[in-house]
Amino acid sequence: MAVGHHAANSADDQRYWFFAVNAVFAVTVLRLVWLAYGGTDLYPDEAQYWLWSLHPAFGYYSKPPMVAWLIALTTHLLSNSEGAIRLAAPLLHFAAALVVFRIGERLYDSRVGFWSALLYVTLPGVSASAALISTDAPLLLCWAAALYAFIRAREPGGGRWWWAVGAAAGFGLLSKYAMAYWLASALIYLLVFHDERRHLGRFALAVVLALLIYSPNFIWNVQHGFVSYHHTEENAASHGALFNPSHLAEFVGAQFAVFGPIAFAALLVIVGTARRALASRPAALLAIFALPTLAMMVVVSFITHAEPNWAAPVYVSAAVLVVAWLLQGSRRGWLIAALAIDVAIAVVAFTAHDVARAAGYSLPARYDVLHRLRGWRQLGMAVSGILAQHPGALLLSDEREDMAVLMFYVHPHPFDALKWNGESHRINDQFDLEADPKADIGRDFVLVTRHPENIQRILDRFASAGPVDHVTIPLGGGAALNYTVRFLHDFKGYR
Repeated sequence: MAVGHHAANSADDQRYWFFAVNAVFAVTVLRLVWLAYGGTDLYPDEAQYWLWSLHPAFGYYSKPPMVAWLIALTTHLLSNSEGAIRLAAPLLHFAAALVVFRIGERLYDSRVGFWSALLYVTLPGVSASAALISTDAPLLLCWAAALYAFIRAREPGGGRWWWAVGAAAGFGLLSKYAMAYWLASALIYLLVFHDERRHLGRFALAVVLALLIYSPNFIWNVQHGFVSYHHTEENAASHGALFNPSHLAEFVGAQFAVFGPIAFAALLVIVGTARRALASRPAALLAIFALPTLAMMVVVSFITHAEPNWAAPVYVSAAVLVVAWLLQGSRRGWLIAALAIDVAIAVVAFTAHDVARAAGYSLPARYDVLHRLRGWRQLGMAVSGILAQHPGALLLSDEREDMAVLMFYVHPHPFDALKWNGESHRINDQFDLEADPKADIGRDFVLVTRHPENIQRILDRFASAGPVDHVTIPLGGGAALNYTVRFLHDFKGYR
């Protein structure tokens, strides 16, 4: 049974589809140009994903493998440049936006599909995600594809679409474990509506297919002590007070930035008027694929903490829900304003630093939302020069983020570097998982640290240490990256 109006092959459908494809394509081209010429450095997580991509596997310490596979593909086709490493992100969001169009069209009409695609592709969270390579870009495409297939599978004669549901969910799980929320949402929907329960059997088969596709990562985790699952559990665990109102306020406030101020305010109004706003079956379906996950993240943020992007999949269906609600309520002006504000946010975020520099002004880091993407190349060049002064010495760092970016920006790439883990001996990241410090006993190192006050424990495990060097990387407005660098002779091992 179709849950919304769909007029196939009409002139309006074709016209809206044409405009949607071209609008989303234009946004994507601008993003690709920015990736090519924006001049930002890799974020530490991106650098680590690049390192993973050099050794494709079915799993890694903190994530399933899809992001590394994507980087391996784009860098193999192009190069190891920042733009090539990030290339998949805007392309995946391009595809996701077009799937969002089809969701809106199938549940309502092509006009809703058109505006939904535009809202999705211009969301501030999507603009940020399209500028970085992360697990969110493949997750959102798989989430959207699974939702569209789910809608089609429940229509008369749509049985074959259950295969697409399972495939999209499986590849989603290989992208990010949060795809499990999609499966839970689908089950909730089928259970809430009595006439939908007839689909439970085929849905179960789709889940089996999804788990089969996902199973290589499960097997990898079995072989590595379920390290990815433990990391995910620790991320959500409370490490302080049981209740954190300030974290809750931060998370909810951040959603106005992720989903856009008007769109998130509209979503809150929809929640507040749920009996009327969600009375139709299409609206209820979209809400079930958004609100339970959002509510769970709100609770997690209150009990411990939740990163703003943890709610990102919510906004695939929420974009269609908000657009349909605004258009049906003759509020198109608010929709246009939402798009305009979201575009303005992206323009300011991605050009403010360069515009200020062109005007001869150093934008303070606290006003530069991309400040964490700056300075790493300069740091790498400085450390490269210091390493060249100590032939044979290996790179040593005591921070995962620093290690990742240094391994990318130091040339030649120091793939034999060691991340210090001499106290806890716990597996805290991929570096710890793969390290073999016993093999480095007797070697010399160059230590790069941003915590000089805590390095005596490291110095104690070497026969001698050289003089202190300092590397300072200005970030603008007085902010800087400050590092201490020391040559260390004759590693004795952790014990």
